[in-house]
Amino acid sequence: MAASAKFSLTPSFKIPESYPPKTLVSNFLTIPSKSYLKFNPYFKPSSLSHLTTIPKPKFKSGTQFHNRMIRCLFTGIVEEMGEIEQLGASNDGGFVMKIRAKTVLEGVHLGDSIAVNGTCLTVTEFGTQLEDFTVGLSPETLRKTSLIELQPGSLVNLERAVQPTSRMGGHFVQGHVDGTGVIVSMEPEEDSLWIKVKTDKSLLKYIVPKGFIAIDGTSLTVVDVFDEEECFNFMLVAYTQQKVVIPLKKVGQKVNLEVDILGKYVERLLSSGFVDSFKASL
Repeated sequence: MAASAKFSLTPSFKIPESYPPKTLVSNFLTIPSKSYLKFNPYFKPSSLSHLTTIPKPKFKSGTQFHNRMIRCLFTGIVEEMGEIEQLGASNDGGFVMKIRAKTVLEGVHLGDSIAVNGTCLTVTEFGTQLEDFTVGLSPETLRKTSLIELQPGSLVNLERAVQPTSRMGGHFVQGHVDGTGVIVSMEPEEDSLWIKVKTDKSLLKYIVPKGFIAIDGTSLTVVDVFDEEECFNFMLVAYTQQKVVIPLKKVGQKVNLEVDILGKYVERLLSSGFVDSFKASL
C-alpha cells in the first residue's frame, strides 16, 4: 500500500463564495506557495461560467455509450482504493479528475456512477485498456467535500453503484456528502484503531451511538457521540484498515460524511406535523 502518500491541508485554490465569478480558471487555480497540491491543468483553461455544466462524455476507441438511467445507490463497502493520476481544468470548462483503478472498471460504461471517497461522481471518460477513468467535479462539490485536498498520488475509496442483484453489505448510501469532519485523534488498541472526528452540530444531531454513517464512502458504525465536544468516534478493525484510505490520513485532515438518510426523513415527518395529523385521524 502506498502508505507514504502525502495529503495537503491547504487547498490548491479558493472556491468562490458567490458563483459564477468573473475571473478565469487561471485565477481560480491560484496555488498558495506552501501548498502540496501543486498541479498543472492538463487542458487549456476556459471561462468559469462553463463550470456549472457537466463535461460532455468523450468517446475513445473501444468504448460504447449506453443511454440509460444513472444508478446512484451505494452500500459503503469499498471495492478498491484508486490512485489520483491527474487533476485540472477541462478544455470545455469545469474541473476533472483522472483516477487509476481496476475493479470498478469491470463492465463500466460512460455515465455510470462511482463513489469517490463517498462522493457520487459520473464517469465521463475511460481508457481503452480499462486502467483509469475520468470524472467531472463542480465548484459545489469542491466546496462541500474533502476532494479539494487531493493531489496526484493520493489514494481514494472507490465503489460502483449497486445493481438490483447486489448484496447489501453495508447500509443505504446515496453518495451525497452532507458535509465534512476533521480527524481530532487516532489511537491504536491492539490491532484496531480508534478514530475521533469533530463535525458541525447540524450534522452531529443525526449521528447516534451504534448507528450507521458513511465516512469517505465507508459504511461504519458509530461507537459514541460526544455532544459537548461536537465529536463522535468509531473503530477500524485490522482488516478494514488495509482496505480503506482513512488510516492513511492524519490528525487535522478532513473526511467526507454522509449521515443515515433515515434520520433526516424522521425529522422531516415530525416537523411537518405528520404525527399530529396521524393522531387526529385515529
